[in-house]
Amino acid sequence: MSKGQSAGIDGDQCSRQQTWQAWLWDLPTDERRATLILAHGAGAPMDSEFMQRMAQLLAARGVAVLRFEFDYMAARRLDGKKRPPSTQAKLLAQWRAVYAQVRQQVAGPLAVGGKSMGGRMASVLADELGADALVCLGYPFYAVGKPDKPRVAHLAELRTPTLIVQGERDALGDRQTVAGYQLASAITLHWLASGDHDLKPLKRSGCTHEQHMQAAADAVAGFLLAMPR
Repeated sequence: MSKGQSAGIDGDQCSRQQTWQAWLWDLPTDERRATLILAHGAGAPMDSEFMQRMAQLLAARGVAVLRFEFDYMAARRLDGKKRPPSTQAKLLAQWRAVYAQVRQQVAGPLAVGGKSMGGRMASVLADELGADALVCLGYPFYAVGKPDKPRVAHLAELRTPTLIVQGERDALGDRQTVAGYQLASAITLHWLASGDHDLKPLKRSGCTHEQHMQAAADAVAGFLLAMPR
């Protein structure tokens, strides 16, 4: 684990469903100025390279990051068998439970968000939870190849201050397509040149993936640290 990172077990190591549940905290070395609960995407765990790097970068900028694992992904960690994501109802229920516990533990601004699916589930609940902010990294505006079936209805009414960091060529929401959607005024879009769903740019862009990760962390930290404390 990196400096400032800690792991904690949420209750018993095994839940009633016999799934492993742990939290990963990345804490600033100095004052904590905001906290972000960051959920993973559909196919990669909470300690994927993307999630690990983003948490480290944000902690270095004064944002404490809590990562948790959805039950279906935690079960995969136990037996190695790939599973599809749980139903939306189950994902939302777990989000509510994690938020309630974290809210009791931390003071100051508390934001919700995540990578891809994790961010989309957070966006569904942000207003209900009363979160101080919402951060989405690579928002899945639609399934691959299905821009005609967008998942944006709730985004038109969203009230929570929101930042979406998106690659311009994201296969789940490219810049040209997203420009045609009606999004709430509470949403700010931060585009990364030629970035894909993982924010990786094309080589000919002259940018590196690390540069885009740093830029994304700058945008997220700037957004969260500007919130009233």
